[in-house]
Amino acid sequence: MNALPAMQGLWLDSRLLSFRDDLPVPTPPPGEALIRVRCVGVCSTDLELLKGYYLYSGIPGHEFVGQVEQAMGAEHWLGRRVVGEIGAACGRCSACLGGRKNHCEGRTVLGIVNRHGAMAEWLALPVENLHAVPENLPDEAAVFAEPLAAALRIQEQRPIGRGEQVLVVGAGKLGNLVAQSLGPTGCDLLVIGRHSENLDLLARRGIRTGTAEALPERSMDVVVECTGNPAGIALARRAVRPGGTVVLKSTYRGEASLDLSGLVVDEVTLLGSRCGPFTPALDLLARKEVEVASLIHARYPLREGKEAFAHAARPGVLKVLLYA
Repeated sequence: MNALPAMQGLWLDSRLLSFRDDLPVPTPPPGEALIRVRCVGVCSTDLELLKGYYLYSGIPGHEFVGQVEQAMGAEHWLGRRVVGEIGAACGRCSACLGGRKNHCEGRTVLGIVNRHGAMAEWLALPVENLHAVPENLPDEAAVFAEPLAAALRIQEQRPIGRGEQVLVVGAGKLGNLVAQSLGPTGCDLLVIGRHSENLDLLARRGIRTGTAEALPERSMDVVVECTGNPAGIALARRAVRPGGTVVLKSTYRGEASLDLSGLVVDEVTLLGSRCGPFTPALDLLARKEVEVASLIHARYPLREGKEAFAHAARPGVLKVLLYA
């Protein structure tokens, strides 16, 4: 493949976001693919990086659909549409050797930790991280594979049984996907949120919704916190029954307080939950068992990335997409 000129992309540094047209095109090392970005979503984590959640300098973005243009030694990937797992593991540390690559001690994370992300014309990612997009799945659905996989991670960590009382706190981007992924378990599901239009999306799919004012206290077997702010953790703690589980899905700048003695007395399990399985996520999207079209609130070209971030930060806005 001929050398490429400089590429366009967004650049985040010292909590300042800018559009640049002088970024170097990645040169993938052995085992990695060069991917032409087709579509990328603005995630709540991207917004938190802009606030200083983590001191990251580089190209942000990790929810993407792209096309493989170069993959030395893995030519069968050439030309294929792909999504990708965002953590690139070293393969050598004790976590990797123990089968826990998600917790690799030296991992890089696409657009978050020591690896340039997807909000540019090109990105590089290990071939082993790639997942082919089914032919019948359009880009604007496939771009939800990463957050839907994160939603499915909950059931890998804590299986949900039929009839269990489950509460999702937050009806935003992730809360919606979590709720849709939990529906088929047969649990008694309730989603609470602040924005009626977002709750209506779930109600139209037969998912019971409500507000914090009607929150049942100390009654839920499992509470999944998806609000992206410390107040959500307080609500989750109020709702979980003694012996229940609180699943924490939010990453944000700032600190939250908890009554640790109360957690001990009530024997409440706190479960951190992060990245999840891509194959079942793509399968659910391809079979249209999870609806995502209604979550897309705006589309922007890459050069209007700052405007896209500002739009995504508005209260009640769900998914904003960027196109290279």
